[in-house]
Amino acid sequence: MGSPTHEHYPPELSPEEEHYLLLTLKDWSIAHGLAVRPAPSFVEPSQDPTGVLATTAPVTLFPSLFPRRCFEEGLAIQTAYNELYSAIARDEEWLKSIVEELVNIDEFVRKLWQTHLAVKKEGYVQDLSLGLFRSDYMVHVDPASADSPAGLKQVEFNTIASSFGGLSSRVSALHKYLLTVDAYPASTSSIIKADALRQSKAASSLAKGLAAAHKVYGSSRTGRPLCVLFIVQDPERNVFDQRHLEYALLEESGVRSFRLPFPRTLSDTQLESDRTLVYVPPNSPSTSYEVTTIYFRAGYSPDDYPNEQDWVARLLLEKSRAIKCPSLLTHLAGCKKVQQVLATPHSPHLKRFLPDEKVASGVFATFAPIYPLDESEAGKEAIKLAQDPASAVRYVLKPQREGGGNNIYRKAIPPFLKKLPETHRPAYILMEMIEPPPLKNAILRNGEVQKGGVIGELGVYGVCLWKNGSGEDGGDILENWEAGYLLRTKGDQSEEGGVAAGFGAVDSCCLVDG
Repeated sequence: MGSPTHEHYPPELSPEEEHYLLLTLKDWSIAHGLAVRPAPSFVEPSQDPTGVLATTAPVTLFPSLFPRRCFEEGLAIQTAYNELYSAIARDEEWLKSIVEELVNIDEFVRKLWQTHLAVKKEGYVQDLSLGLFRSDYMVHVDPASADSPAGLKQVEFNTIASSFGGLSSRVSALHKYLLTVDAYPASTSSIIKADALRQSKAASSLAKGLAAAHKVYGSSRTGRPLCVLFIVQDPERNVFDQRHLEYALLEESGVRSFRLPFPRTLSDTQLESDRTLVYVPPNSPSTSYEVTTIYFRAGYSPDDYPNEQDWVARLLLEKSRAIKCPSLLTHLAGCKKVQQVLATPHSPHLKRFLPDEKVASGVFATFAPIYPLDESEAGKEAIKLAQDPASAVRYVLKPQREGGGNNIYRKAIPPFLKKLPETHRPAYILMEMIEPPPLKNAILRNGEVQKGGVIGELGVYGVCLWKNGSGEDGGDILENWEAGYLLRTKGDQSEEGGVAAGFGAVDSCCLVDG
């Protein structure tokens, strides 16, 4: 990535070149749904009271350089990760041992676990689970060894609301189109080639996962037409990303889906006596639908549960016969504490779920060093590292959360820990910072171009459909495949990477050797 041919990538553009590139990019993006609703800071709600406006999603002008070997490694290991997390979700007793360390110090985890126990008490009526996963990585170069090869290290594993599958498919197509219409200057021809631009088919592949769950659910028990239900936030700026999955689900598999704002769950759904879930569209109450699959694009954050009724709504959905994506146990499997336990050297946990030593070794090689903040020897040592400003600059502190904007970085860690009650420390993990190689790009955000150093984060999607079980007794994987990729790119001065949270931009990979 640092070869002489790449030193001046991306190239400087003349005013005429930049004008043509931006004009072409903006028009193609809106025409093809590479868009988001504008942020209130960009367009005041009073200027768009009916919510009709859209703007180009934050996007890079050029595809970012990415090591081919690391890219292929990330895609190749995804089915093993799917297998790993489906096995964790099937092993309730093991997951319970992890969750019990958190329930007294993390209210959100406690509420999720209590909801699971409430469903379990009545008895689960659905034996199938669907995971639309995303494993996030960064390229790591050992700062202590300038000659060390670049490797792929995992940032986190997402088990719920793994976003941007729709927009990732669009941005890779955008960059290919810009190449085709000569929007990139001739000086990049040795780098940006058609065979170097890897296209993402995530929208189609993730939709096929939803269609697989819909099909295996079987025939209607109520005589009603069948549907998939997207549980969404309201309002949702990232609506077009989700719409691409809905459109692919209908156009490619003929499956009808509906968007249900999470706060409307109790008013628009009902459980039959056999716990079949019925959805009644507010716009057409004369026609009701039997729900085969619930796809959660909301419910991953405590902010989605401002009232106790929201937990009642989650319980209703979880009690139903519909296949959940994800189930409560799969949702909990995404806790950062699980990632930390798996990454602990010489622990038996990883091989418990991946008995094939070669597969387990391949997964373990992608782990960055992660430590607990508890009373174990490793935890006590981690607390010392986190409290010392000299060593804390090499780490990030993570809570058990998804969605971006939750982490504490480097020199901010010691003052944060001073304010945090000691009893709440185990709710966090300490992760060694991944050190990516230097890159440059330009990002278009809210109509403005920002140029400079950037950091890229590769997300690899996976689809896994399985029968549930417990421990060694349970579970068969019915479907398991890698489902495309996402590249998120942010300025190298930004610690966070969430696009929807306002930190990053959607990007695609220009694969390079070496």
